[in-house]
Amino acid sequence: MKLGYGLKRLALALSLSLATLGSAQAAPLQVGFSDWPGFVAWQIAIEKNWFKEAGIDVNFQWFDYSASLDAYAAGKLDAIAATNGDVLVTGSSGRKSIIVMANDYSDGNDMIIAVPGISSLSELKGKKIAVETGLVDHLMLLTALKQVGLSEKDVTLVNTKTNETPQVLASGSVAAIAAWQPSSGQALREVPGSRPLFTSREAPGLIYDVLAVSPESLKEHREEWKRLISVWDRVVAYIRDPKTRDDAVAIMSARVGLPPASYTKLLKGTHLLTIEGNREIYKRTEGLSSLLGSTRNADAFNIRYDVYKTPQNVPSYLDASLIQP
Repeated sequence: MKLGYGLKRLALALSLSLATLGSAQAAPLQVGFSDWPGFVAWQIAIEKNWFKEAGIDVNFQWFDYSASLDAYAAGKLDAIAATNGDVLVTGSSGRKSIIVMANDYSDGNDMIIAVPGISSLSELKGKKIAVETGLVDHLMLLTALKQVGLSEKDVTLVNTKTNETPQVLASGSVAAIAAWQPSSGQALREVPGSRPLFTSREAPGLIYDVLAVSPESLKEHREEWKRLISVWDRVVAYIRDPKTRDDAVAIMSARVGLPPASYTKLLKGTHLLTIEGNREIYKRTEGLSSLLGSTRNADAFNIRYDVYKTPQNVPSYLDASLIQP
């Protein structure tokens, strides 16, 4: 009897030790984010410890945008902050993700900026334009050119990392660039007389910025991701409330090394979406006001310009279940 009791105690102790060890070794959720206002906004929740309050163990890792996509594709992240079109790109190359919410849509921060002396899109015919080909502002550029009867064949594209476009515009080697903030704003500051010829405000819904989670992590940590999404409404409210807006801007601007006054301007070009706003854009309709329609538009662009070969099953990338009441 004594031996049996001792063995039971030993087995219980071992099981408790293993459970404790497993709990201690449980890794936090890994999210990659980068320098875009709708992504930088997560920094507010990080500094205010709102994730801990919500019972979520999460680590937000800071990257240059393209590097964040590479890190996700390499399996180093559980989730990525990216545009809806770029989520398809990483999925086509072998690491799919599921868009569980949209942070915002670009409302002016993505721009086509021309050197002094060029005042219209039609004047870009025959000119060189710097853009990071295959990414979202390449799509915006084509959308803009189409509005004035031009196509990619009417211009010469110079493939350029987005964060390098201001220097390229300043060098005089191109007539225009397509870039998002803060690179677009930097170009306007550094090239006197330069001007935006087109912005994403003229094509609302063309570019959604989203949180996309790996299917494996979503399945295993569904409740944690749902709680993380619930924190987003708190972030948006903190930015919009006049009483806390200055503090919100201070946190976001410090993250990217800009003066608060400059960062306030960036926020004006970013239409932040609440969870209620997400429920609207997740409705299965066509057109850019729908996340489905916008992502299908991005898929068609990616196929047309050989970003990938096989059309993606766009509905399989969208999951609205975590934003439901």
